Amino acid sequence: MTALNEPLMLRHGAPLPNRIAKAAMEELLAAPGQVPGDRLIALYRRWAAGGAGLLITGHVMIDGRAVAQPGDVVLERDTPLEPFRRWAAAGRSAGGRIWMQINHPGRVIPKDLADITWGPSAVPIDAGGFSRLYPTPRPMTARAIAGTVERFAVTARRAQQAGFDGVQIHAAHGYLLSQFLSPLVNRREDRWGGSLHRRARFLLDVVGAVRERVGTGFAVGVKLNSADFQRGGFDTDDAREVIEMLDDAGVDLVELSGGSIESLATAGSPADGRTLAREAYFLELAEQLVATSPVPLLLTGGIRRRAVAERVIGSGVAVAGLATALAIDPALPERWLAGGEAQARPPRTRIRNKALAAAAVQAATSRRLAHLAAGRSGRAPCPAALALLVERLVRARRRRAYETWRATR
Repeated sequence: MTALNEPLMLRHGAPLPNRIAKAAMEELLAAPGQVPGDRLIALYRRWAAGGAGLLITGHVMIDGRAVAQPGDVVLERDTPLEPFRRWAAAGRSAGGRIWMQINHPGRVIPKDLADITWGPSAVPIDAGGFSRLYPTPRPMTARAIAGTVERFAVTARRAQQAGFDGVQIHAAHGYLLSQFLSPLVNRREDRWGGSLHRRARFLLDVVGAVRERVGTGFAVGVKLNSADFQRGGFDTDDAREVIEMLDDAGVDLVELSGGSIESLATAGSPADGRTLAREAYFLELAEQLVATSPVPLLLTGGIRRRAVAERVIGSGVAVAGLATALAIDPALPERWLAGGEAQARPPRTRIRNKALAAAAVQAATSRRLAHLAAGRSGRAPCPAALALLVERLVRARRRRAYETWRATR
């Protein structure tokens, strides 16, 4: 049986020193100019010291006109690289690898940030009472698609120049590339819509452009939903086929997750009614994909005990991904690799509305990350419900800073 401390060789790029990864979280800690600053760099230095073999950054936006939240980092053709060099150096400071997750949110852009709200089709977000926060997207033209493919490639190349070991292309959680994969959101009748192969064309074009730009000595991963958890949406059989396509495109590692803003699977409330485990949410689906996957798989979602991480690796999954657990205890991988039984208890809330509860837990996690970045412990600085209010106030400040930055461009 593969051990957590066993290295993983990749087809391209440097091997991972162990089988534990820090998965992407939306850290929301961009400094003025939408670049990584001292707090984000300190946070990643702390995670690097915690022992994970791979750190995957929170999503970095490829287009400054289209951000999911005002605290998101942006990396474009003309962005200064020095802050990113410091970020990469912090992530590699203890001998592990760091990959930059690169993303375009598509239609998942709040109205108060919206300048360009694109999607495959003019299908509005259906998220109950939260739907009104998002505008109906405009269908992307062929020119817009080609321009976005180029932006992914530019951002990947600049990440390489800054010293990152790889990039992860975000094609999950209902963001732009995931929207094209979904038959519920993608209703196009051209070369980017219809069959799964056509719906996957945008993602494959992005992967191909990135690989061409960065060469073979640099890792390229993809984050993919094992399922959208919406009836009639992207499902496990679709994921299996897309993984095979990604292997042909030269992808090194596929991370499996699930859900979107319309189906909060990672909060345990998928829209199709499936019951998810409280830990390793997507392991059952991942086990269906491991046997046929030609690409090593990384599984993220709810892992917070060593025994669960070992079960994930024992199932044939190559890497166990931790997210919220590392907002609570950044040193968890080091403890597990040494044989310890430490575990991380996630934030809780008594809010009954599922969407609001998920937002409160996310806010509590964001507050933990801010405290870690300031050199404090990962313990909850405030209850989840209060954290939700605090985050709204912090977001307003970030939005003003983002608007100022946009106005100077």
